[in-house]
Amino acid sequence: MNPASLFDIQVKRLHEYKRQHLNMLYAITLYNRLKRDPSADLTPRTVIFGGKAAPGYVMAKLIIKLITAVAEVVNADPEVGNHLKVVFFPNFNVQSSQWIYPAADLSEQISTAGKEASGTGNMKFAMNGALTIGTLDGANVEIREEVGADNFFLFGLTAEQVADHKTQGYRPRDYYEANPHLREALDQLRAGVFSGGDANLFKPLVDALLEHDPYMLLADYQPYVDCQDRVDAAYREPQQWTRMSILNVARMGKFSSDRAIREYCEEIWQVRPLR
Repeated sequence: MNPASLFDIQVKRLHEYKRQHLNMLYAITLYNRLKRDPSADLTPRTVIFGGKAAPGYVMAKLIIKLITAVAEVVNADPEVGNHLKVVFFPNFNVQSSQWIYPAADLSEQISTAGKEASGTGNMKFAMNGALTIGTLDGANVEIREEVGADNFFLFGLTAEQVADHKTQGYRPRDYYEANPHLREALDQLRAGVFSGGDANLFKPLVDALLEHDPYMLLADYQPYVDCQDRVDAAYREPQQWTRMSILNVARMGKFSSDRAIREYCEEIWQVRPLR
């Protein structure tokens, strides 16, 4: 790992709605950019994942396999060098998280809008100075309100737009056919580029995205890539990035557990403290 690189971190339970595989499609896109032009002026980035899948959740386990398979190819490629690394942190838990949250420059909170009940990992990242790239989902909405829209990297469909897409008849293959970079990444997975030539390994994942994509990865792919370009540009301005980071920490007071428990007491349990 290049310690001077941007530490781009997504640690949470593995689930399709949390969209770790959207993050991976972007990592593959970055890799393809660097392969086409090894001298490309891109911010060096280390993409770090951690989390566990439910024992019977086959697709979530396949996403873990995707991360480690892409990492094997990317990390061994001398043309890419220190410009891009992909890491899967094993056995992520509360103890190891105390090292990971403070290490983050960028916090990935990219679930499909309308699916996340709340989320606390996003709060831990922000309290430790990481900037958030995320959708308007769960606690992201409140975090963005508190830290300021200028200090949050927002992208993607809203919950209402997700519902509209489904009502109107969402066709994920349309996005695949219209976007050459998305098509390239998915075709590479289907051809076995990241699985030692095994064209069947990631076929269930690619087929699910092209035929169903219930969590709107393909619709949000290009907005996510564009937003990551904004992240790249901001990170190149250390003063700007540091200011945004400090404001994230300074404005996270609302998420104190003291405040949350006080509101539960007043609004739900209707009890008062004994003096």
